[in-house]
Amino acid sequence: MALALSPTFIRQMLDGAFNAAAGINFDSGVLEVRSGAAPGPEAASTGVLLASIPIPADGFAAASGTSVAKAGTWQDTSADATGTAAHFRMRRSGDAGGASTTTSRIEGTATMTGGGGDITLDNVSIAVNQQVTITSLSFNL
Repeated sequence: MALALSPTFIRQMLDGAFNAAAGINFDSGVLEVRSGAAPGPEAASTGVLLASIPIPADGFAAASGTSVAKAGTWQDTSADATGTAAHFRMRRSGDAGGASTTTSRIEGTATMTGGGGDITLDNVSIAVNQQVTITSLSFNL
């Protein structure tokens, strides 16, 4: 028999990982929007850092069904560099982004709204000092 998880257990796992009540959470961390391919969450950051978006305290809504989504507005009001967004890395507060096998991180693709990426942005062609907004971000189990 294949392993099966109840939706209640999945919601508890998601709330535990993404909300402030848990020991492992991303509240007050950072979501980096970068160019190029993601290196893998244990590797040092790669690509040009285009935007650094602070993750708000209470940055995630309560899990619903088998997913959890961002809460509120996530944006960088002044992009760091010019380039094309291709991936993101989400880091916890205190994580400097270097290679680590002991730090919780999430990486994925970044596309325009409707582009099918793991996160979607209002614009993937980013110019220095431009405002960059995450239009959708959710994690599903």
